[in-house]
Parts: sequence; structure tokens; C-alpha cells
Amino acid sequence: MPDSLIIQDLYIYPIKSLAGIRMSEAKVEERGFELDRRWMLIDDSGQFISQRKFPQMAMLQVEIGADSLSVYHISKPGELIRIPFTAVGEEISSVTVWDDEMPARLVNAEIDAWFSDVLKMKVRLVKMPDTTERKVDPKYAVNEESVSFADGMPYLLIGQKSLIDLNSRLESPLPMNRFRPNIVFSGGDPFAEDSWKRIQIGEVGFQVIKPCARCVMTTVDQDSGTKGTEPLITLATYRKVGNKILFGQNMVALSSGVIKVGDELKLI
Repeated sequence: MPDSLIIQDLYIYPIKSLAGIRMSEAKVEERGFELDRRWMLIDDSGQFISQRKFPQMAMLQVEIGADSLSVYHISKPGELIRIPFTAVGEEISSVTVWDDEMPARLVNAEIDAWFSDVLKMKVRLVKMPDTTERKVDPKYAVNEESVSFADGMPYLLIGQKSLIDLNSRLESPLPMNRFRPNIVFSGGDPFAEDSWKRIQIGEVGFQVIKPCARCVMTTVDQDSGTKGTEPLITLATYRKVGNKILFGQNMVALSSGVIKVGDELKLI
């Protein structure tokens, strides 16, 4: 009998490119888990900023309260900023995530100043209002889904066995947080997720769309904010297709609902 596929971890990343939060359960919405990448830091031109260029962003920890986010630098946990869920200011007609431009709302100048001071560069925090529709690339969408400020797809799935396989090839094993998944499952074979098309977790269905191409962000130590060379060098030896290094699978949700750690993952 094959072993059961069980949801091991669920993660959200409320502010794009800052530290993630492990959840015991998460609400599945069309554009991603509730609160996942609904906020984002931008530069003067409205372009998103990320750990690819600014690895120190990994040092900003995020916590969820009843009505707000709290953010603090890992070295100064007492000096935090609160971001109320309801806090929105003026609309910006265009912010940019890769090739997509969309409207967003500034949060407020005090919060901008806090982030600018901590990161030592001028940034502004924006929120994606529910009225903003950033469509998934039509090549990959199933039902004309929208997506949050995530790179391109609402959900990222990775099997724990896939990481174990990678770590068996590395001098120093890496934690799963290097890959910033939303859903991690236990059981099955390494990279079993590569061959899946549709899955169900609890009452929620997902369509597996395409492999996730990995970038230099996977080389950023999420505990220190320092950049290295692994895992890309090792992944390139056995997970390279064309010029892309693949690890994990992008998905869209086919329905809404709540999924929980411990739920069974079923292949449809």
C-alpha cells in the first residue's frame, strides 16, 4: 500500500518577500490563501522589491493579530509596526509585479517611514484592494482566476520528500522556507507532485498547473538574510529543463473553503 499523502505545513506571506507564517489552517480563496501577499513594498517607480535584490527583507518577521499585522526586525523584536487590516490611503493607478501592472492602495506615510528606516532605502507599502483584478496568465488559468501580489500563481505545492531528496545531495541541508511554499505534504515519492493534474485537500479542489521555476531567492538564508549559492547549483544538476531550474508545482484553486494541517491530500 502506498503511504498516505498528508498536509504537513501551510504557509502564508502577507507582505510579499517578507518572512512567512506557518498556519494550522488556511482559508482558500481564488487569488491565494486569505491574507497571502495582499501587501507589498514598492520603490519610487511603483516596482515591487524583493529578496532577490534585497536579501535583508528576510529579516522582517510578520505576525497576524485579530485586526492587524505586526512587523518587526528579527534583531529588534520590541520595535514593531502595526498595520491594521482596514488601513488604506490613496489609490496608486499602477504598481508593477513582473509584467503585470495594476492599481493598489497606499497604506500610510508613517508605515512607509518605518519600513524605509529599517531597510535603509525609500519604500512604500501598498495593499491590494478586493476590487483589483490581476489575472493569471491566460495560458495557465482554468477559470480566468485572479492572483494576489504573488509572482504569478496563487498556490505553490511541494512534497517534503522532494526536499529530503535535495538535502541528500547537499553538504548542508536546507529548510523548506528557502522555497516559500504555501502547501507542504508528507508521503509519496520525491517529486511525486510533478505528475499530478488535480488534487483535493479536505473539501477543496486544486488544479496543478505547471512546475515552479526557481531563482536566486532560494539562495537567501531566511534566518540571516545572507545570500549563498545553494540550492541552485545542485538543483541544476538534476532539475534543469531548458534554462529553468524546477522545484515545486504551481496551482490554482477550483473551489473555496478551509484546509488544515493533517488533512489528507487525494489525487483526482
